[in-house]
Amino acid sequence: MNAHHTETSRKNKRLLTQLLVDLFQNNPETEYGLTDLYKIFKLKTHPLKLLCADILDDLVADDFITINTKRKYSLTTRNQLMTGIFNRKSNGRNSFLPDGEEKAILVAERNSHHALDGDRVKATLLARRRNHTREAEVIEIIERADKTFVGTLKVMRDFAFLLTNDRTLTSDIFIPKRKLKGAKNGEKAVVRITDWPEDTKNPEGEVIDVLGMAGDNNTEMHAILAEYGLPYTYPKAAEKEAEKIPDDITPDEIARREDMREVTTFTIDPYDAKDFDDALSLRKLENGNWEVGVHIADVTHYVKEGSLIDKEAKKRSTSVYLVDRTIPMLPERLCNYLCSLRPNEDKLTFSVVFEMDNKADIKTWREGRTVTHSNRRFTYEEVQTILEQNGEASEEDLRTPGEHPQPVRHKTGEYIGEYAEELITLNRLAKNLRKKRFSTGAISFDRPEVRFKLDEKGHPTGTYIKIAKDANKLVEEFMLLANRYVAQKIGAVPKGTKVKPFVYRIHDVPDLEKMEKLKAFVAKFGYNLRTTGSKDDITKSFNKLLSDVQDKKEKAVVEDVALRSMQKARYSTSNIGHYGLMFRYYTHFTSPIRRYPDDLVHRLLDRYDHGGRAVNQKQLEDQCEYCSQMELLAATAERASIKYKQIEFMGDHIGEHFCGKVSGITEFGLYVELDENFCEGMVPIHSLSDDYYEFDERNYCLRGRRRHRVYSIGDPVTIRVVSTNLERRQLDFELIE
Repeated sequence: MNAHHTETSRKNKRLLTQLLVDLFQNNPETEYGLTDLYKIFKLKTHPLKLLCADILDDLVADDFITINTKRKYSLTTRNQLMTGIFNRKSNGRNSFLPDGEEKAILVAERNSHHALDGDRVKATLLARRRNHTREAEVIEIIERADKTFVGTLKVMRDFAFLLTNDRTLTSDIFIPKRKLKGAKNGEKAVVRITDWPEDTKNPEGEVIDVLGMAGDNNTEMHAILAEYGLPYTYPKAAEKEAEKIPDDITPDEIARREDMREVTTFTIDPYDAKDFDDALSLRKLENGNWEVGVHIADVTHYVKEGSLIDKEAKKRSTSVYLVDRTIPMLPERLCNYLCSLRPNEDKLTFSVVFEMDNKADIKTWREGRTVTHSNRRFTYEEVQTILEQNGEASEEDLRTPGEHPQPVRHKTGEYIGEYAEELITLNRLAKNLRKKRFSTGAISFDRPEVRFKLDEKGHPTGTYIKIAKDANKLVEEFMLLANRYVAQKIGAVPKGTKVKPFVYRIHDVPDLEKMEKLKAFVAKFGYNLRTTGSKDDITKSFNKLLSDVQDKKEKAVVEDVALRSMQKARYSTSNIGHYGLMFRYYTHFTSPIRRYPDDLVHRLLDRYDHGGRAVNQKQLEDQCEYCSQMELLAATAERASIKYKQIEFMGDHIGEHFCGKVSGITEFGLYVELDENFCEGMVPIHSLSDDYYEFDERNYCLRGRRRHRVYSIGDPVTIRVVSTNLERRQLDFELIE
């Protein structure tokens, strides 16, 4: 094609695009078919008709025009007046999601008219300009969201203000004295906005709850929970109902169950755990195979559907684990006593029992309600010591920091430690299960986590790093196995049989756009990542990347970016499998004391085992979606409490020097993660005084203009702690040359 022809084509496209835009804008109510447009613009040749169709496709993709089922085109106006949900953003780019639609519409701050995040509003579309984002304006707030704000009170003589760090609010909240609920200056409070007159800068609110004096540990932990709308107290009525539940196990109840009390059984949990919701049992069968039992607390025997306790658990959906406390899903009597699989007590359980050979190949399996008796309560540390004493720990574990006992020489078949033979057998079986899982493409994300040593007031006095070792992985593998087989039982039905609605734990394949960004990011460090091909090819490439970065300076940041490129696992009745685990069927069955979806699974299993009818899928899906949202909120609150304690801990070390690595780079400066405690702080770019540094976005580094010094991800640095701000959860460092 010659240059003249190309230029003519471009002119034709520009001209025809403008003609079409003008036609639709001047006739917003009219619908046009393709033949109508060919006639209007006298498009007689095949190339011009194709060009017109291409332009129309572009205008549809741009949401400028809409095509209906009769293949007629019209200006995208929607209804000029619409209702929907308003979403407020900290950057001012608010949005409005009309009812029944998936695409949100931009609402500039000047057009928000004091609408708050989550408010139900009436909005009108603003005049649409070609190549500009569609915008809306809020004209009426139909219903305020039940949203509260947390902050510190500044109390004056006749009124007060709530000073909040919520970035979606541009102004402090004005509180009349009569609505203070007795709160004092400097106290933290939960406030609800009651009014926001059009002509005033500040919204007006009322105090819902007084949390206590700012800076107090209980106050700050409750503030984090309140910030995310999570409960920080347990209703007395539900606790009283729990007290009425009888704690005896009747002979009739035992007769209804498989009695496994004579089988060697034990729990393995963190040293500070109180709720033991899973146990393992082991016995050798006459045919030489192993019977492994995964026994789970039978919560739904005690918590009846629709009861006061059940309603509260359903609302909470999950226990929340902050640094210094657990906010339980169930009343304490249930989670720490009645349901907890405590040692030397008969307990009601829901079990999955496997028969497997030495290679961990499953021969048969069954599930059902049982009665069990735990012989011993182990901590992970105790089990790990037994494995190491008997020479069973992996090389990877023996390389971790800390003391490791030397293996004790013993005669063949003799082991050191209580139930050592059972633990060693389970460990060997678990390693075979793990090996099989990774051979099918499961993704490994075993990342160290920081933990705090706290004094009696909750103040952090030290840190330690939690690393998943063989003892942890042993338990994990059998829990994964039970979850997988339970899901398989309901989901893998014969061809032609309708699958009954069930709760699956699903994990979608990575988002292609995020994978492309990850590919570009790791390429800067010399790594390659496949983003096309089969799911198996992409997974193998992903796992190779994670393997290649081990022992490299960029390990932590590559793993972090890789993790963020993955979709989030969630609950759903629509099973698409679990990508990270590479399981076709997967659910959550093993933690009913702390997760409500597990209780749903127990009830569904029992219902379907006894020939019950299928449940309403829409209602179950709504519950799945709610549980997923609550899980996300709980995880966010947990991270916030860790960040708070990190900053509180570093506040005792102002002026001290620490070694760390560059963990992130922005135009504002460097993020540095400290080696010994994983605390992360910011080195502001203006504090780098030896040169004028610029952010090189393409190569993801800071580069000095004169001396050309470069700071890249993973670079080792030494910093001095400059300042901490607990209210804003900020930690500032400066580099030491």
